Amino acid sequence: MTADSPRPDPPAGEAYDWFRRGSALLASGNPEAAAELLAWAATEEPTAHSIREALARALFDARRFTEAAREFGLLVELAPDDDYAQFGLGMSLWRLRQFPTAADHLAMAAVMRPDRPEYANALRQVRATIAAREDAGMDPAGDPDERLS
Repeated sequence: MTADSPRPDPPAGEAYDWFRRGSALLASGNPEAAAELLAWAATEEPTAHSIREALARALFDARRFTEAAREFGLLVELAPDDDYAQFGLGMSLWRLRQFPTAADHLAMAAVMRPDRPEYANALRQVRATIAAREDAGMDPAGDPDERLS
């Protein structure tokens, strides 16, 4: 689709239908298809937290980390006290090799919910990455031109 071509017709149903179908697709392991439906739902209901969270999760699972970071960032703006949004943003930024900023969001999530070991584990791993990069004389902030191995 080009910038001059019209947007495709929306899928059958309404925002809630798209959310339910998208959530089912995400749960069944089809994040790309889920993201497509959930994007339609988010367009119709831009401040619906549950839709935005499902879309962010689908984008992350589809390895579309830049888009996932944007969606999780919107969730953080809508609700800064949402530990899962902070965690998702941190995880997305980690995949984008934005290590210090990822650590900030993961630390926020870990402080908000110390009972969630996955938050603390992710934070430890990002901090270890930052320390290893510093020890190796590398920029701890990450180099966007570096290739993931």
